[in-house]
Amino acid sequence: MTALLIIIAAIVLLFAGYVGYGSWLAKQWGIDATKKTPAFTKADGVDYVAAKPAVLMGHHFSSIAGAGPINGPIQAAVFGWVPVFLWCVVGGIFFGGLQDFGSLFASARHEGKSVGEIIRDSMGKTSKKLFIIFALLVLILVIASFVNVVAGTFFTADGSFGIVKNPTGSQTTAMISLLFIVLAIIYGILTNRCGIKTLPATILGIVGIVLAVAIGLNYGFAMSRTAWIVFIGAYITIASLVPVWILLQPRDYLSSFLLYAMMALALAGIFVSAVTGNATFELPAFTSWHTSIGNLFPALFITVACGACSGFHSLIATGTTSKQLDNEKNAKAIGYGSMLIESALGIISLIAVGMVSKTFIVDGRFKGAPPVAFATGIAKMFGFADQNNAIYALLTLAVSVFALTSLDTGTRLSRFMFTEFFLKDGEESYKDATGVRKVLAFPLFGTLLMVAIGCILGGLSLAQIWGLFGSANQLLAGIALMAVAAWLGEVGKNNKMFIVPTVFMLAATLSQLVLTVIGKISAMANATAETRAAAFHWGNWFQLFFAAAMAVLAVFLVIEGVKTFKKQSQK
Repeated sequence: MTALLIIIAAIVLLFAGYVGYGSWLAKQWGIDATKKTPAFTKADGVDYVAAKPAVLMGHHFSSIAGAGPINGPIQAAVFGWVPVFLWCVVGGIFFGGLQDFGSLFASARHEGKSVGEIIRDSMGKTSKKLFIIFALLVLILVIASFVNVVAGTFFTADGSFGIVKNPTGSQTTAMISLLFIVLAIIYGILTNRCGIKTLPATILGIVGIVLAVAIGLNYGFAMSRTAWIVFIGAYITIASLVPVWILLQPRDYLSSFLLYAMMALALAGIFVSAVTGNATFELPAFTSWHTSIGNLFPALFITVACGACSGFHSLIATGTTSKQLDNEKNAKAIGYGSMLIESALGIISLIAVGMVSKTFIVDGRFKGAPPVAFATGIAKMFGFADQNNAIYALLTLAVSVFALTSLDTGTRLSRFMFTEFFLKDGEESYKDATGVRKVLAFPLFGTLLMVAIGCILGGLSLAQIWGLFGSANQLLAGIALMAVAAWLGEVGKNNKMFIVPTVFMLAATLSQLVLTVIGKISAMANATAETRAAAFHWGNWFQLFFAAAMAVLAVFLVIEGVKTFKKQSQK
């Protein structure tokens, strides 16, 4: 019954936030349904392509969700369910939703350009360059984290290769994910080149999803972990370069139905469990101010990540979604609404691990893989005690599918921002650049470089990457909040609602990065003969320098932001 009350409370509060606070924000900023969006004013058939609201909602939601709202809340559950619940709800309404909605709106008013361009207009060219460097560092971690998640989900250690009968859960997930790619291409061609309307194409797409799942449950696909990393790298490279209507839009749209189904299945499981007693919510309300992942502040707010607020969302909103927005009036549902749905998914993930917390949380530490805990918890609600069941397979599939959609989008964003960094004012594309800048701004160059670095780092353990990704991602959120606030102030609109979220996110994330740097230096300085190898592992060096670089960049950006706000206050 505890789980049922938790989800009902979350849904009521999040819905109230959408209707009340979301509508107030739209009124304050002056959302204009009559104003043409960049999808029409800059239509190019490649990146600027107007999408139906339902299709764009699917793309945006699938891209921002990824594995974040499952991994984050589950790992943060070591603090107990109350802190995670409160941060997902309060953070989603007043922090994450504000950032996502504001970023999408600001980009729509900037020809669909990135947060970097928004910063340039309000904070100057230097700040734009610093932000792009920072964002590219975050995107490297995004690619590395989700390559790690996807390859780990697809991989089995039995040495098999190719199509296999009687597949394991990982092999089933891999096969269905591959079929999803083919299905998305077919859907894109049918709707964009054959003139088939969205509704009949959607019905055909859902039928295709069912067939793909049926095939995957009987025939899997197996490769080694290294082979999967190479395959994923090649796939996301291609996916980031082809027109959005071929793969990005249709894949994310169709994938969103799987995510909706996953959430519906999880909700059904919570209700079934409340009635039948198949599973008991075991997680304490609160455990301790200090756990294996650190002090509640700042660790909780970093670890939950996408379940409450995520800087990666601002890159998606301004990198791909704003280029496909057909009408400003849809920005609230797509930007603000998607974030609140993701917060609901974070609460569902919290409930799922709460059903199996005695297995996965031992002595204050989370043990195992978050997607496994999620799928096991939901399956247990339906009365399944092991992992050999269709519900478990489908839930695991959903997690991997959405990690892959985040990879698609993240790599495309890397291409945009890498190119943008080397262009001068007035240069629209790499073709306008000269000399070495023309080579560096060439889309394929930046894409290959970012994918290569991301895939190499994807070989690290997820624990090494995720902690750093959480800090970088949340720090990016603080900077994005600051950037949108500066722009709103520049154009004379109310930006006071950004003050508390911006200051809080910057304080939490900079604190975490400083603690990371201090921790790594201390471990190296105090290493003994027995611990020296572990302390000086290259992964620790990577985390040390990465954390230090991001903290320094962020401080410079904050200083520029403060200067901007000071000038605005004097006008």
